[in-house]
Amino acid sequence: MKELVNFILQYGNLNQQQIDLITSKASELELPKDEYFSEAGKVSTQVGFVLNGVMRVCYYDNKGEEITKYFIDENNLVVDLESFQNSICSSAYVQAVTDCKLLTFSKQDWEELLNTIVGWDAIVHKIIARALMQKIERRSPLVSEDATTRYLSFLEKYPKILNRIPLSYLASYLGITQSSLSRIRKNIR
Repeated sequence: MKELVNFILQYGNLNQQQIDLITSKASELELPKDEYFSEAGKVSTQVGFVLNGVMRVCYYDNKGEEITKYFIDENNLVVDLESFQNSICSSAYVQAVTDCKLLTFSKQDWEELLNTIVGWDAIVHKIIARALMQKIERRSPLVSEDATTRYLSFLEKYPKILNRIPLSYLASYLGITQSSLSRIRKNIR
């Protein structure tokens, strides 16, 4: 629970009573490897905070190929925000890449926090703004750099994730085939 509290306090100040309310609304969830936190075609009904493990957001393109958009590791929130906020069906899957342990908040509890805690909405907006900036930082190089540079950038930015995810997911994230990834890795060694 302290990881969640420390995460939230990076974005604003809360008193002990507010922190206690937030932690009272959190439920622990064990999500086994390959299980879905949320699924395409369904409405996302919870916000999660990753305590342990790696998750990924993925979708299927028009050829039916699975595309990994990004990874989420410890001490980060996980939610399909558009689906959650607007109660619309999601277009992506959020899947556990490893066995994961999360703290979760139901939509009802999340909205209660928004309506009860003064300043909670500002904290949430800062968290969302940071997540959007990270998303842009992750995706921009994937468009403009060659595959080797993208791989090296991934190693630099996410050293803790590399040995925890299947290479097929990494290749998909980088926008290359698994054999291309193998060649790049071989040439770097």
